[in-house]
Amino acid sequence: MKNAEIIAVGSEMLTPSRVDTNSLWLTDKLNNLGVEVVAKYVIGDDRARLAGTVSQSLMASDFVLISGGLGPTEDDVTRDAVALALGREQNFHAPISDAIEARFKKMNRVMPEINKRQAMVIAGAEILSNDRGTAPGQWIDVAGKIVIILPGPPHELKSMFERECQPRLEKLLPPVAIRTLQLRISGMSESELDQTISPIYKKYENPVTTVLAHNGDMQVHFRARCESVEAAEALLAEVDGQVEPLLGDRIYSRNGDTLEAVIGAKLLAKGQTLVVAESATGGGLAERITNTPGSSAYFVGGFVTYTRKMKTSFLGVPEELLAQYGAVSKETAQAMAEGARKATGADWALSITGNAGPTTDGEEAPVGTIYVALAGPDGTEFGHRVWAANDRLRVRAFAGQMALDMLNRKL
Repeated sequence: MKNAEIIAVGSEMLTPSRVDTNSLWLTDKLNNLGVEVVAKYVIGDDRARLAGTVSQSLMASDFVLISGGLGPTEDDVTRDAVALALGREQNFHAPISDAIEARFKKMNRVMPEINKRQAMVIAGAEILSNDRGTAPGQWIDVAGKIVIILPGPPHELKSMFERECQPRLEKLLPPVAIRTLQLRISGMSESELDQTISPIYKKYENPVTTVLAHNGDMQVHFRARCESVEAAEALLAEVDGQVEPLLGDRIYSRNGDTLEAVIGAKLLAKGQTLVVAESATGGGLAERITNTPGSSAYFVGGFVTYTRKMKTSFLGVPEELLAQYGAVSKETAQAMAEGARKATGADWALSITGNAGPTTDGEEAPVGTIYVALAGPDGTEFGHRVWAANDRLRVRAFAGQMALDMLNRKL
């Protein structure tokens, strides 16, 4: 399998206000061609440093893709750095200069002399036309390895890659069929998940396995590359057949659907409705549910009862219960869920109460404590966790995931 490295150029990419999205897009395109991206770099406007990185990448990989640094100013160093790395001259290409000048004339502007720098072409390079901007790209064959220079603005880069680079790459690369299986999993930690399935996926170099975790929501991506679609699908089925029995009902989606979308589909199929009552999550659970289009067909609404008075006034939680057990308790979670269900007539009610931190607001329960209750036609069920992470946003996110996972399993 061929591999590639991507270099994003520009000192602005090293600041906290800019994100290199080009490399993500290029990675997807390359993967779909059967090329594995093995390294990515962000290099500032430094000719020597960039030249060194290009040389290093050429020694290690089949393709080196460079984005950015093709403008007309002195800090646009990509052409110079690549020429330095390859030990090649640059030559002025008059047709490029003429095309840039014509572009300026269309806008009733005079082309600054400095823009002629964009017409410098590295010896032996093929010119990649830019239909969205002034800077052309360059395709350079270096003893069978390829250096691809692309502009930095995403709309220019994407158009140039799809028009100019992808057809060239398809001619160089053998046909490949790529199929992906995406499992989404809840109810276990990342380490538990990996410990469970790693004995299976480590046996395979193909498909490639990626395990992702975000606030209690796990994803396992299997990406198979074969000569035919049938072979790729058969390989995925082989691995899936070994993994699925180990995970069981922890798998909630096999096509990338979110947990809230899966729950919504189940509620619709059953003709049932849902209400939520939130304290610690402050409306975050309702937001997740309503992010799914069409959720009004099954989601009746929610209560954000952040204070004891609100819990009593809107959900009917008895004051004596709060006095005896506290707002962060199994008993309060139960009263909140049952009160919300009674008030709305919903089939199901989820409640969350807890201490997300960093203070406890007088509650005895430690920071990170969460109680979840699910009230339904056959009674009320509970969940209880104490997360060690002293991170308010993460505790709230984990709590929402825990509540949705409980409902999904019940449905």
